[in-house]
Amino acid sequence: MFVNRVAAGRRLAGLLAPYRDQQPVVVGLPRGGVPVAAEVASALGAPLDVIVVRKLGVPFQQELAMGAVGEGGVRVLNDDVVRMAHITEQEIETATTRERGEVERRASRFRGGTARIPLAGRTVIVVDDGFATGSTARAACRIARAEGAGKVVVAVPVAPPDARARLGDDADDFVCVATPEHFSAVGQFYDDFTQTTDEQVVRCLTAARGPGAGVHTSQARR
Repeated sequence: MFVNRVAAGRRLAGLLAPYRDQQPVVVGLPRGGVPVAAEVASALGAPLDVIVVRKLGVPFQQELAMGAVGEGGVRVLNDDVVRMAHITEQEIETATTRERGEVERRASRFRGGTARIPLAGRTVIVVDDGFATGSTARAACRIARAEGAGKVVVAVPVAPPDARARLGDDADDFVCVATPEHFSAVGQFYDDFTQTTDEQVVRCLTAARGPGAGVHTSQARR
């Protein structure tokens, strides 16, 4: 369906054109969502930032999300997964502590000492490369709300048919290129789904900040 994340971002940007006049802030979910978000921000003439969120994987199957944690101490749990996988409170707390440390490390590295873009009163478009369980997107929405966002939009290239329902009240709008009926994983809809690196995220953010932003790059890569 998509050649790569850049191509997916360009197609997604076309659907988000009506938001251009609202002067939005585009935030990507690292790492894979940032190249997609960079294309959206460029097309909308909007600033680009990140909201760092980490999936809480089920202990015996890390690819399956039982929830997510993000900046500002936000945590979202998928109660259905927790119940079906018989996850204990101790297992949840252990995963939460581990991933919160990684959230702090990545946030520092990606921004490289630059300030976060203020979200208060703004339309915030949360972008990822796809939507699976929705835990990370919901956590990102709650972070944006906590920072005073006036409106929160979740935008992804591909998602399962029930994605909008999974977001509930966490998002004001949901924009998606395709919601195929037979959905098992985000990667199945990309020809190239190579893992995005920290360095690629930094480059996207640095480029979006424009001339002079590169002074922070070396610090961000330490």
